[in-house]
Parts: sequence; structure tokens; C-alpha cells
Amino acid sequence: MPVIAHVNLPENILLSLRNSTEEIGLEMKRALAVRYYSEKKLSLGQCTELAEMNELEFMKYLSKFKISIFNFVSEDELLEDIKNA
Repeated sequence: MPVIAHVNLPENILLSLRNSTEEIGLEMKRALAVRYYSEKKLSLGQCTELAEMNELEFMKYLSKFKISIFNFVSEDELLEDIKNA
């Protein structure tokens, strides 16, 4: 079940960006997904869900930020991520 979080943004920021609130919300979710993936707080599968993308789209999106999906410290870490996907 989705949880709704409200974020207050100054109106002048919205006007400067010229994006809809929906577009900004999606960009925020994708930025969080990238951050949480790079910090290993969420698995690839969880981040694709947060970013509202499929796995291939999210992997391509990560590459824009020079973040590899093959950046694991140990085999156990890789297996844990696969289990959580």
C-alpha cells in the first residue's frame, strides 16, 4: 500500500523549473532511488519500484550518474541484493 508524503516547495521554485508537481515528484523519487541504491540502503528491485521504472530502465538511469550495478564488496553482499530484488 502506497504511503503519501507531502513536500512543501516554494512557488518560485516551481515556476522556475516549469515542471508539473507530478514531474517534480517523480524526479525526487528517482533521485532518492539513486541515492539509496548507491548507499546500499535499498536493493535494485526496491529502487526500481521507488523510481517507477523497470530494472533495465533504472540500470540505464544509474549509468547517467556513473553508478554500476556490479559494485559489490563481497559475494555475500551480491547474494543479499539478489535475494531482496
